[in-house]
Amino acid sequence: MKKWLLATAIATSFGAQADEGMWQPYQLPAMADELKAKGLEIDAKSISKLTEFPMNAVISLGGCTASFVSPKGLVVTNHHCAYGSIQYNSTPEKNLLRDGFLAKNFAEELPATPGSRVYVTEEVTNVTDKVKQGLDNKQGDAFYKGVEAAEKSLVAQCEKEDGYRCQVYSFHGGLEYYLVKQLEIRDVRLVYNPAASVGKYGGDVDNWMWPRHTGDFSFYRAYVNKNGKPADFSKDNVPYEPKSFLKVSAKGVKEGDFVMVAGYPGRTNRYRTGNEVENQFEWSYPQGKELRERFIEIIKETAPEGSDERIKYESLIAGLANYAKNFTSMIEFYGKSTMLEDKRTLEAKLKSWIDADSSRKAQYGEVLAQLDKLVAQSQADQQRDIILGYLGYTTMLPTARELYRLANEKALPDMEREPGFQERDMIRFKAGMERIDRRYAASVDKALVFEMLKRYAALPKSERLPALDKYFGIGNKLDEAKLKKTLDKMYKNTKLDNKDVRLAWMDKSVADFKASKDPMIQFAVAFYDTGMQLEQKKKELAGELMKVRPQYMEAIIVYNREQGKPVYADANSSLRVTVGHVKGYSPKDGLYAVPFTRLEGIVQKDTGVEPFDAPKKELELIKAKQYGDFYFKDIDSVPVNFLSTLDTTGGNSGSPTLNGRAELVGLLFDGVYESIIGDWNYDDNINRSIQVDSRYMLWVMKYLDNADNLLQEMEIVK
Repeated sequence: MKKWLLATAIATSFGAQADEGMWQPYQLPAMADELKAKGLEIDAKSISKLTEFPMNAVISLGGCTASFVSPKGLVVTNHHCAYGSIQYNSTPEKNLLRDGFLAKNFAEELPATPGSRVYVTEEVTNVTDKVKQGLDNKQGDAFYKGVEAAEKSLVAQCEKEDGYRCQVYSFHGGLEYYLVKQLEIRDVRLVYNPAASVGKYGGDVDNWMWPRHTGDFSFYRAYVNKNGKPADFSKDNVPYEPKSFLKVSAKGVKEGDFVMVAGYPGRTNRYRTGNEVENQFEWSYPQGKELRERFIEIIKETAPEGSDERIKYESLIAGLANYAKNFTSMIEFYGKSTMLEDKRTLEAKLKSWIDADSSRKAQYGEVLAQLDKLVAQSQADQQRDIILGYLGYTTMLPTARELYRLANEKALPDMEREPGFQERDMIRFKAGMERIDRRYAASVDKALVFEMLKRYAALPKSERLPALDKYFGIGNKLDEAKLKKTLDKMYKNTKLDNKDVRLAWMDKSVADFKASKDPMIQFAVAFYDTGMQLEQKKKELAGELMKVRPQYMEAIIVYNREQGKPVYADANSSLRVTVGHVKGYSPKDGLYAVPFTRLEGIVQKDTGVEPFDAPKKELELIKAKQYGDFYFKDIDSVPVNFLSTLDTTGGNSGSPTLNGRAELVGLLFDGVYESIIGDWNYDDNINRSIQVDSRYMLWVMKYLDNADNLLQEMEIVK
């Protein structure tokens, strides 16, 4: 596709759809006039420069977003983004999840979960031509491997400079490729988290809901060695000094104010075909919802509340519950909407538009049919695939398979290894092995595996895998008692529940694995060839899709440009900027949700029972109207959370919400229930993001938790 095509599409269509769009930073200068009209006060060009303020203050945690808020590497993100680290440092005797944590000095700060990272994006380079060079005539697996080889070569070159992590991201289904270079800070420490009765107030009941009263914020700190370079944890390391950090506003925002978010949204699917939409909403989401809810039930049935086993699984429970509710909303609003009909109509219009011009027909005429055929192939084994996928939420079987895969990959030259098993991945791989200790209980893991194998055994014979059947003794009729005995023996006799043993297996050979008597290792060996065959089949199909989907996206982009519609890439975990305003919405006929919640709402909801069990001190402060410097006259209180029209999704959690001067006015942590479907279909009337207000953050820190040391460290704008 000509490079001018996308740029022209952006410039001509930005103002067409309210606040829709997750924009790549390089696109923003073309929007300067529109952004200024919306309320941006700083130069739009500065937002496109990743090494300058404010973009160099916005960081990724590898799944969530965060930002620097002091010259000493202090990092603010969501409580739920730091949840794993809080859990990792919690015990029944010292439960940081329940009681909160505050380090009064550097020495008291705690190591985050092994493998925790702070990523500072420094460069984004268009490498489309380099990735696709020489691949025009390749198909299927050959094309997939060609792209992978090109990406690995670019990454290796990029990472020659120590301390950096690089990755090639695909945009518009493979139409464009960008190389992203990030400083990788490896020493991350937990500094402060409010008690769960603040940071998770409302729990799963309020998740995705409005009105909301959640103090969803926590603090990390990034550390480097004395030379200012990334290093593993050491008592000799010093706080990282970022080139920029965000000022925190004690003034906040009011209704109608401009806001923007810079962050790392995970995945959206706004350009998927009708067939993909139908399958996702009518099969994948219902299946996923049921499986997640069943997993939660099993964990709670197996691990008593308050036990060490339950603490180990609290983070997983939170993640499962979050997306179970997400899927529920997806299914509900899909059933009420005309989304599928709209997709079918769009495809019909697109086909008519293609057929109306001979050159377009020559270029795109077969694309829709080819894409539908490949999509159907990808769904052929989905009943089995979802079961194998959810087995990935267990611990021992996947751990054994990863270790054996590593032994096989190590027999290859580094550049020929599968991504994830190269030398560049070994620190991360080791950290994954280390953090298992605080996230694994044999009783729970065994119960989850048993559930999934029961479901697997119920599949048609044609869908089952001989290697899996043989190892677990699954015949035409499942003998549950026999399977339980098999699992009991495996979990009793494995040594992979010991960290030192797991780490030792990282250096063993394929022969060592084949000679092992450990039942988990034996499973990994027995299933290896089958697993590789399944992977090879997926790569072959992926290669075909990587050839066809870019053609489909090119047709969509040209068509949308002619219709005056916005053109932006689906979210893919790379850095994006969204803009919007503080605004309420009408969730139902006759109802209007105002854009702010107040301290008094915490008292109204409070029952004294989790998840509505605010700290007694907080309730007393509210009843005494102790508003301090954070009083907001418009609502006659301190604002807790607020709504905005920002176009966001998962991965944006922890993103700094900024005013027009790029001051932090909140942290994005959720969306309203009605906007969850926005991952597939944006609607300006109901698309609302939820932020914790900076004034509530500061209020909690000052009056509830006495975090004076952190308040003094930050630059607070009044």
